[in-house]
Amino acid sequence: MARRSVKQPPLPADGRCRVVIEALAPAVDCGRFAIKRTIGDTVVVEADVFADGHDAVACVLCVRKPGGRAVSTTRMTALGNDRYEGRFRVLELGVYHYTVRAHIDPFGSLVQELTRRPADDPDLALVFRQAALFIMAAAERAPAREGRALRAVQSLLEGEAPVADKRAVLQDEALAERVYRFSQPTREAVWGPELAVRVDPAHARAAAWYEFFPRSRFGSAGGRLREAGPMLAYVAAMGFDVVYLPPISPIGTARRKGRNNTVSRDLVDVGSPWAIGSAEGGHKTVAAALGTLADFRAFCAEAQRLGLAVALDIAFQCAPDHPYVTEHPQWFRHRPDGSIQYAENPPKKYQDIYPLDFETEDWQALWRELKSVVLFWIDAGVRIFRVDNPHTKTFAFWEWLIGAIRSEYPDVLFLAEAFTRPKVMHRLSKLGFTHSYTYFTWRNTKRELIAYFTELTRGPGREYFRPHVWPNTPDILPAYLQNAPRAAFIARLVLAATLSANYGIYGPAFELMESMPREPGQEEYRDSEKYESRTWDIARPDSLQTIIARINAIRRAHPALKTDRNLIFHAIDNDYLIAYSKTSDDGASVILVVVNLDPYHRQSGWIEWPAQVAGGLADRAVQMHDLLSDARYLWSGGRHYVELMPEEMPAHVFCPRAYVGTEHDFDYYT
Repeated sequence: MARRSVKQPPLPADGRCRVVIEALAPAVDCGRFAIKRTIGDTVVVEADVFADGHDAVACVLCVRKPGGRAVSTTRMTALGNDRYEGRFRVLELGVYHYTVRAHIDPFGSLVQELTRRPADDPDLALVFRQAALFIMAAAERAPAREGRALRAVQSLLEGEAPVADKRAVLQDEALAERVYRFSQPTREAVWGPELAVRVDPAHARAAAWYEFFPRSRFGSAGGRLREAGPMLAYVAAMGFDVVYLPPISPIGTARRKGRNNTVSRDLVDVGSPWAIGSAEGGHKTVAAALGTLADFRAFCAEAQRLGLAVALDIAFQCAPDHPYVTEHPQWFRHRPDGSIQYAENPPKKYQDIYPLDFETEDWQALWRELKSVVLFWIDAGVRIFRVDNPHTKTFAFWEWLIGAIRSEYPDVLFLAEAFTRPKVMHRLSKLGFTHSYTYFTWRNTKRELIAYFTELTRGPGREYFRPHVWPNTPDILPAYLQNAPRAAFIARLVLAATLSANYGIYGPAFELMESMPREPGQEEYRDSEKYESRTWDIARPDSLQTIIARINAIRRAHPALKTDRNLIFHAIDNDYLIAYSKTSDDGASVILVVVNLDPYHRQSGWIEWPAQVAGGLADRAVQMHDLLSDARYLWSGGRHYVELMPEEMPAHVFCPRAYVGTEHDFDYYT
């Protein structure tokens, strides 16, 4: 029988390359997407690096800064079991790239072999001679000063020094590092394509947001952008970092919704800001009812003076009378009768909004126009955008748009408002959205909260999914807050502000504890501000503004609350009580939070909290300073009793203070 002819696999480029690099981390989808960090962060990179046989391997972490071609290299440290670690800090905005290179380390292999040879081994002379040759080669490549030090070691190895002295000098780690630095690696293995890390501004790491409608009135002020100064001062006084406005473009008049989202309307109804566009103009126009573009620039300048960043809502959709509808009808989906399809999310209908068709044949012109909208508002002073319903637009568009904007403006941030399926939310985050809304709004029980925030902070998404939690939004009055007492609002505030480094509230509805749904079983507010202008009494004596200001002051003062990476839940023997702690990366800041999830009844229980967690000693009491009530407790041992009465305060936010001995005759805690 004739031998069948088959195509043989080709020989590798160099079959003598023996090193393997595996399991490089962090990496998102094998490097398809960038991980996320903020200015000043340290990126920790790990990889499995090994070779056949017993030779030692050397591996380096290679890093390229944004826009640069030069690559810096740092030797990685062995962790054991062929796992290696390297670190680098990100100090510039933009995209860093990193990879790992590795090769057989002949000198390291020789030193490794030396440790296994007994002192009377007759071949030691050959080992020392071989080591001297490696050192001589390195000395020839080294600068003069380094070369002299290496030649001195070479002379010692070639001379008559005792074997013990020769062994000792070869086992010096500083020598190994010097020889490695001036060696010429051969047959290096390289981890595939470079991986990327997107570096955001420092305020992307942690920020408190406040949303309000500038068309509403706040006491005697408000209604227009130029009259919003007192409201900005009010927001700044509560300690927020970002003030977020719904769309400020003209609102359509055709099919405008009435109060409480009714189809019929009165002539005085102002409509939804998300129904963008009218005869006044489209996305690149300020609604005349709010003022002018100059008024908006002045609003941004006043916010900046008060220490507030401005976030603006971007909603890529149109009212029926938006100029795009007549100028570019091909950008919309048409029904069989020729009419344009309005937005629907059954059972909800949005007759006042036309979604854009991202499958249009004219998609390239559509993409360029939408990019120009973002650039327009960047030019007006905006650097943060909350994007409405990004999950209803094509993924490729967002990857292109965000990449294009951030290549020119690396400080711009995008928040994805996408309450949708988990995989869709995660895809949007991978594509470039800086922050992402979460399911926190609907996570109420202890079990739900622990499971969800463990996923957010410990799961693979922690490398790219930066959570943003909101207890309410203009669209959502969750069941937990409907007809709820004051304690329910405080509990959700404390949870949002301490579980997540980034959180926000929609006010003044939140601090004034608006709790009436439009109808039973619905999550929409009655008399929703989405469809009418409201007058808010922000000076009302029962307002939560004081407790909100205290919470935000605590966040600013304690670095532990400015990270999502070090969240730990603690056992407590009551399902209505949840306990968790956060620790700063350097361990200097620790916060322990206990929240009563039952807004109606007193709850108590025993929490497991060893003194050592707070840096204390097992035989010393730790002072627990409640930053909300200013009360102080002494805790010793590992289990502690807590009791929370919702009518007083439904939460503890503890700052542990470990015992410090002094020369004085009293105990001191710091």
